[in-house]
Amino acid sequence: MSAKSRLEHRFGALKEAGRGGLFTFVTAGDPDPETSLALVKGLPAAGADVIELGMPFSDPMADGPAIQASSLRALKAGTTLEGTLDLAAAFRQEDSETPIILMGYYNPIYRMGVDRFLERAVAAGVDGLIIVDLPPEEDEELCKPAIAAGLHWIRLTTPTTDDARLPEVLRNASGFIYYVSIMGITGTKSASREAVAAAVTRLQRHSDLPVAVGFGIKTAEDVTDTVAVADAAVVGSALVECMRANLDETGKAKPQLVEEVLAFVRALARGTRG
Repeated sequence: MSAKSRLEHRFGALKEAGRGGLFTFVTAGDPDPETSLALVKGLPAAGADVIELGMPFSDPMADGPAIQASSLRALKAGTTLEGTLDLAAAFRQEDSETPIILMGYYNPIYRMGVDRFLERAVAAGVDGLIIVDLPPEEDEELCKPAIAAGLHWIRLTTPTTDDARLPEVLRNASGFIYYVSIMGITGTKSASREAVAAAVTRLQRHSDLPVAVGFGIKTAEDVTDTVAVADAAVVGSALVECMRANLDETGKAKPQLVEEVLAFVRALARGTRG
């Protein structure tokens, strides 16, 4: 499958199954490259419909303490952008169907070089990008080259993205819309089901793209509430916290880390089935 068809096929399969999707975020290389690859390989069987793979960065300004710490652990373990792409490629060798979205910041991509990054990402089987610090006014920088390379460009919208701004934000969007349901950093408070429903309805007036909702989703019940009004629920900080809870005092992975996190994902996935 191509990058674009893989994501579209997954949303089609979810619609046919009559349920919402579970999107899981983990930081590549956290807490070490070997453990991270084992975890990512296990996510689809545990119930993850789409994998968001964080690109470690030293200054993740939109992320809360949990994901900031995961990024620093990954960097300390030697994970680079090249290593992140290698992880995606290793996963893709065994799984040709589960979409992988790279999520992060522009600085590491800029340092690698846009052309080299896109060439590597396509070769690794990446399906799309979420770059949180590139606004629509900078689409020439990476968005348009990524689309030309065959990748989805996934836009973030927030409660303050008003109707006047939305057409600009969504102009080159593809794959799905990521609705950030709260203002502030990841892993903090949660939005009410009613607020999310109203926001999704508003987004649907502007776009036919599926809507995935993230920030503050921590339990299977949260997932159920979210997919009742949106196409998918995104869980990140809660997964990263589960990983942190399974590190020893030196920050190394305990033997049960992968299975504990996958068990948590299986519990979350039950929320997509009510």
